[in-house]
This record gives sequence, C-alpha cells and structure tokens, in this order.
Amino acid sequence: MATQRKSIDSQYIQQHLANERTFLAWVRTAVALAGVGFLAAGVVFRSDEYESLGHLFAVVTGVGSVVLGGLIIGCATREYFINRRTINDCSFRAPSLSIWVAFASLGIIDVLLMILVVLLLIG
Repeated sequence: MATQRKSIDSQYIQQHLANERTFLAWVRTAVALAGVGFLAAGVVFRSDEYESLGHLFAVVTGVGSVVLGGLIIGCATREYFINRRTINDCSFRAPSLSIWVAFASLGIIDVLLMILVVLLLIG
C-alpha cells in the first residue's frame, strides 16, 4: 500500500481554518451592512413626501450600503485567497486594503445614517 503524500495545506490546517473564520466574519459584516441598506430603503417607502431631502438620503444610504457591502465581500474574498497562498509560503502579510475599505464603508454609511435620522426628526 502506497503512502499518500500530504498537501501543503494540511501542514498549516489551523492557520487555514482561522483564515476561513476571518473570511466568514467579513461576510457577516458585509451582510449586516447590506441589511442596513434595506432598512434605510424601508424609510423611502414610508415617507409620504418623495421630494424631500430625507427621501434622497434614504435612497443614497440604502443603495450605498448594499454596494459597499458587496465591495467588502469582494475585498474579503481577495484577502482570503492571498492569505491562503501566503500561509503556505510562510510569508504572512497583514491585510490593509480590506481594513481600509471596511473602515471607509462603515464611516460613510454612519454619516449618512446620522444625516437621515436628523432629517427624519426635523421633518
């Protein structure tokens, strides 16, 4: 019976599993951000006055959240495959693009939501 050769991935099982957990955490963040977009879009359908500034911010926040959630998933997928390769090469590189994209996305949506809340309170 011939012995089976182990793959490179099997030498670093714990690191690969951690990489997958990190990827799934990014996906949960993106799904939550897209969910905020759907909630903001719900404000659009409840407003009677479709010409108001609040309506515009609800639309921008809703669509922006979904688009930025997709961008985060794209960056997370890219980082997952980069980390997969660097784990096997023993040359880890900390992710920077996905961190900055998530930071900017959440910051933009946070500001838009604050403006939306203010507009809804005064309108």
